[in-house]
Amino acid sequence: MNSIVSVSNADNYDQPQSKRLLSIDVWRGLVMVLMALDHVRSFFTNVRFNPLDITQTTIPLFFTRWATHLCAPSFVFLAGIATYLSLQRYKNKRELSRFLFTRGLWLVFLELTVISLAWTFNPTFLGAGVLWVIGWSMVVLAVLIHLPTRAIATFGILLIVGHNLFDNLHVDQLGRWGWLWAVLHEQQMFTPFPGITFFIVYPLIPWIGVMAVGYAFGRVFNLAKSQRSQLLQRLGLSLIVSFIILRAINVYGDPKPWSFQSSFSRTLLSFINCHKYPPSLLFLLITLGIAILIFHLFENHRFRILKPLALFGRVPLFFYIIHLWLIHIAAVLLAFPSYGWKAIIQPYIISRLMPPDYGYNLPKIYILWIIVLVILYPICNWFANYKAKHQNWWLNYL
Repeated sequence: MNSIVSVSNADNYDQPQSKRLLSIDVWRGLVMVLMALDHVRSFFTNVRFNPLDITQTTIPLFFTRWATHLCAPSFVFLAGIATYLSLQRYKNKRELSRFLFTRGLWLVFLELTVISLAWTFNPTFLGAGVLWVIGWSMVVLAVLIHLPTRAIATFGILLIVGHNLFDNLHVDQLGRWGWLWAVLHEQQMFTPFPGITFFIVYPLIPWIGVMAVGYAFGRVFNLAKSQRSQLLQRLGLSLIVSFIILRAINVYGDPKPWSFQSSFSRTLLSFINCHKYPPSLLFLLITLGIAILIFHLFENHRFRILKPLALFGRVPLFFYIIHLWLIHIAAVLLAFPSYGWKAIIQPYIISRLMPPDYGYNLPKIYILWIIVLVILYPICNWFANYKAKHQNWWLNYL
């Protein structure tokens, strides 16, 4: 097991430690279970409006949805960190680059097949979601890793900070090239072929930048733990303070300005409610700031109650695939007694198509979420044990 490399040695600075960090697994596991909460809510809710609509929502419902904003930024950022930390497993960057390229394309394929089908049970509907954006970001990172780390960080920061300059550029202004802008920066739905719907949920910019910054950030894991802890705390707080200052100015960083509401609590909701598709600069500042502070907490404390999170964090892709199918099948089974065969073909993820009396209130959503996690735990534990005992190449892609 390699020892932690001192950052004072410039020649070795880009050689990451090989020790697996439990805190990273716990961080990843936390965002996995938060993601599961959001998806359980999406399939089982009795609410027919956007939970972030401050004119209609309740505070518990708002924060149930808002807390899950931590998921996508953490996933993409962690994928960049994991790529940096995996350098020691490969003979050279060319070998790592090849793996990133093939794994990235594999994730895109999974998104457009297994994951899209899990969401809707409709093979004619293709959704470009979080695996889509992680996959293409890996493909880009396969090229970027050959650049100096500072250049990679600069590229990522420019995408994150500067992409809101293009908020007023829209697909319908670009004619036949509009589809490309949708892929890059604007959530859109297309019909590329008769009978086929393609929904770009996650445009690629600035997510590519988030992964690039995550890769560069991986260098902090060469620091001694005390130094790393101090840096994590300062960085997390700095991102949150930057969010507060920029959001208060209300000029740049998010296409949805905040406004004063009928009460302080509603004004606060407006203040923190930032644009996610694509994620604005302010969205990323607050979510990554909070996520890094949580990671700082996990770095310095071992909470036994959070041990299951480490298991989920070790098998994230497996968890992601299984949990979607489990939730959707459960939704169909619970709806079948009331709605018959219609429950099988009804896309319950689309609220406007849900029957008026379908769904459960928020307390029941939390109960269903816990049940889903309890079911997932032994399944993920089996797969983690299988993966630990076998060295098959294909396991690297799960």
